[in-house]
Amino acid sequence: MTRSRYIRLIMILGSLAALGPFSVDMYLPGFPAMAKDLHTDAASVGLSLASFFVGISAGQLLYGPLLDRFGRKPPLILGLVLYVISSIACAYSPSVESLIGFRFVQAIGSCAASVAAVAMVRDLFPVEDNAKVFSMLMLVIALSPLVAPTAGGYVTAAFSWKIVFWILAIMAAVLLAAVFFGLPESRPANLSFSLKPRFIIGNFIEVIRNPQFYTYAVCGSFSFAGLLTYVSGSPLLFMEIFGVENKVYGWIFAFLSVGLVGASQINTLLLRKYTSPQLILWALVAALMIALVFVGGTALHVFGLYSTITCIFLFLCCVGIVLPNASALAMAPFSENAGSASSLMGAMQMGLGALSTSLLSVFADHTALPLTLVMAATASFAAISLGVGRTVLHRDARLENNINTV
Repeated sequence: MTRSRYIRLIMILGSLAALGPFSVDMYLPGFPAMAKDLHTDAASVGLSLASFFVGISAGQLLYGPLLDRFGRKPPLILGLVLYVISSIACAYSPSVESLIGFRFVQAIGSCAASVAAVAMVRDLFPVEDNAKVFSMLMLVIALSPLVAPTAGGYVTAAFSWKIVFWILAIMAAVLLAAVFFGLPESRPANLSFSLKPRFIIGNFIEVIRNPQFYTYAVCGSFSFAGLLTYVSGSPLLFMEIFGVENKVYGWIFAFLSVGLVGASQINTLLLRKYTSPQLILWALVAALMIALVFVGGTALHVFGLYSTITCIFLFLCCVGIVLPNASALAMAPFSENAGSASSLMGAMQMGLGALSTSLLSVFADHTALPLTLVMAATASFAAISLGVGRTVLHRDARLENNINTV
């Protein structure tokens, strides 16, 4: 593969994977304005974020089988078209209830991009290079948290939150053209792949029964839920509890994202000396320790704005190490059904993300404590799931060695 083709593929696949994060990050600064225009409160507007995560979780399970049956590009194109239409509908939402519904549909379109991007990484690149490729994708995805909230803050202040959704629609339309003209079909249609519910469910069961998949998909999903917990809770945390303006919030969000993005790029250097399982273990232990310090400092009322930013920054650094390695290890055992594996992993990530963000709305008390507790819970469950999964993997490895020596 030539360098120019490699860069083009990374840019397109990374942009596809970034569409979902852009859909979240860019409209966050508009929460207060949306609540005012729709005659509701910020917590109710936050439910549109939860509905987005639910939509992505459900859509993941839809697109996986479609990608394996019809090839990667046709379902991807369909999803992008749906995204453009629903984004425009979001801009004209007359109530918070309609916004919640349109965001759900927008998520269904968005997840086609993320599922296809992950599956095509497995199709187009050697399996031993997948961890590095996922780290490169995160560099492109980094444009979302670095640019989107800041741009969203300025657009909302200068024009309206509705313009944000028009910008998202235009971005998806540009991506649609890039996919159509610049992205090769990485796997042809497989008409023997049945879309009958019984076969699809059986295929998902086959994927999830793989010990390597569920070990790293589950721990990665809990880490991803910790990331989404921060994203969902950050408008309340910074703009209401600490009282920063929406423009300043955008800059804080961008700075914190440097931790996530920088760690994902340092990961490519660390992989020269350490294995992905080692890096995941160390990062999860560090994330759990940081989250517990965050809970303690917040509960004792000794953490202010800067100490809060520091804890979140360090936590996101750990997540930036976990996610690319966990994704690569979870996808490694699959080739023919990579679409189903990708969709199942994405559904797990977004399902846990929707649960964690919903918990924030349920336990919201206008303090930072619910945010810190949910983040600590995600880190704890990630570490526990890794420990249980690694025990199963080591047991299976010993059994296989014993069989081979008989």
